Amino acid sequence: MPHLHDAIDFTVAVFIVHEDRVLLIHHRKLDQWLPIGGHIELDEDPEQAALREAEEESGLKVELLGERPPTTEPGCRALIAPRYMDIHRINETHEHIGMIYWARPVSGEVALAEREHHDIRWVGAADLDAMRPRMKESVKWYCLQALREIV
Repeated sequence: MPHLHDAIDFTVAVFIVHEDRVLLIHHRKLDQWLPIGGHIELDEDPEQAALREAEEESGLKVELLGERPPTTEPGCRALIAPRYMDIHRINETHEHIGMIYWARPVSGEVALAEREHHDIRWVGAADLDAMRPRMKESVKWYCLQALREIV
């Protein structure tokens, strides 16, 4: 998806964990190992974006993990809060504000989104350092946190 704004876009990253492994994709354009994720489209909220990206990029339906306050009422829908947020530079003039979610698969089979990724695989903590190309330290940190917290 193209950038929606010249300076900053909002994105989601979904660290899907199953049986002590996290699902990672080797992004075709960026040549990096990353979690499932992408831009939040203009007609969706962050939860919807995370669920859509998970299914589009992996074939999995997932449940997002986190706290949803009991404040839904007419005209107000409570959202699951991201586990973390960050801002990361894409190029000299553009940044992404990333909403980072933890998730578990609930149905579906893992499938490679060939137009976007070279590879998709479940990775355990002990295998993160061996990934080639090497992943950014921030991505590795989030992977390890998700693996620690999701049991």
